[in-house]
Amino acid sequence: MLYYLFEYLENEFSLTGASVFRYITFRAAAAFMLSLLITMIFGKKIIDFLRAKQIGESIRDLGLEGQVQKAGTPTMGGVIIILGTLIPVLLLARLDNIYIIILIITTVWMGLIGFADDYIKVFRKNKDGLQGKFKVLGQVGLGLIVGGMLYFHPDVTIKEQLPESQQIVQQNGRKVVFGEAHKSIKTTVPFLKHNELDYAKGLVFLGDGYEKYGWIVFIFVAVFLVTAVSNGANLTDGIDGLAAGSSAIMVIALAIFAWVSGNIIFAEYLDVMYIPMSGEMAVFTFTFAGALIGFLWYNTYPAQIFMGDTGSLTIGGIIAVIAMAIRKELLLPILAGIFVMENLSVLLQVAYFKYTKKKFGEGRRIFKMSPLHHHYQKLGYHESKIVNRFWIVGILLAVFTIITLKIR
Repeated sequence: MLYYLFEYLENEFSLTGASVFRYITFRAAAAFMLSLLITMIFGKKIIDFLRAKQIGESIRDLGLEGQVQKAGTPTMGGVIIILGTLIPVLLLARLDNIYIIILIITTVWMGLIGFADDYIKVFRKNKDGLQGKFKVLGQVGLGLIVGGMLYFHPDVTIKEQLPESQQIVQQNGRKVVFGEAHKSIKTTVPFLKHNELDYAKGLVFLGDGYEKYGWIVFIFVAVFLVTAVSNGANLTDGIDGLAAGSSAIMVIALAIFAWVSGNIIFAEYLDVMYIPMSGEMAVFTFTFAGALIGFLWYNTYPAQIFMGDTGSLTIGGIIAVIAMAIRKELLLPILAGIFVMENLSVLLQVAYFKYTKKKFGEGRRIFKMSPLHHHYQKLGYHESKIVNRFWIVGILLAVFTIITLKIR
């Protein structure tokens, strides 16, 4: 909203300084600070409100140190993250940008699914929350919407670098490196020099004309990513500060990718796919990072509030959609390595238990407990030490992900 206000003031009244709102970097920095302040200032009021309404977490005794003492801690704190994200975005982002629209839809959609799950747990006293089939249906539904919008909307395009022989120098001395904007379902493959993969190639077995069915693969990938990453974030939300801190690291890395992908100069310099208008996502991603860091003010050990599924599902959904929009989703196994480890630990634990029970008549376990962070708790590590070490791993993964821009 402020973007359009200051654009009007500049055009109509030549207001000094109004042009600064044109710059993505300024609006991203301002949105980050605003989201940080909103979550820190109003977070306390929301916590007090939740306590007054006795909206507390029900804790099952799993034999973990300090776990029972957390019973009654306010939950549904994801509302703080969502408000801390949406308010600055509505104020400072360009609301006619298709990528911002998609991310707002993602935030509200996943927030509602998580809220429904938390509401059933807290108010209806059903520890299972929203039935799994409805949760998955919501995740699949969002994947279909996001995949469809990214594929069919005319503003979602890419520009690819022209061969050296076709690059021309204009009269102003600037070199034309990129071709015309066009629709594409190509994505970036890390570590390869010619690092673009066309999803339609997965249907080459259909013969001539297979390209027109490429949207099926593209939308399937969107559905898979939204479901997998949101579930990964949900599993990671098990001890104070782990999910919020790990996610903030991932989101900041994605913000850098979004800004680079939407800046034609840096896209040319780093030889990456240029995605017109995608730079505006930097405003959203830095806002989201600010909200996560502000939430950590109250969520670090000992937590004054838990994010609940309202927060964790929203976080995972947003990370998946940003990665898909900037065509960096194949980097998620590295960038979101914390989520991957948490997911795998659960899958391996369940699969091995079932296998050994069938073979030996008694189920055996790989880990003392899953998800992975609980395994380390069972080994006697304090949860704050586990969280700090997971953050360090997350930072290493994020830095490695960023330098893949130059590792070909």
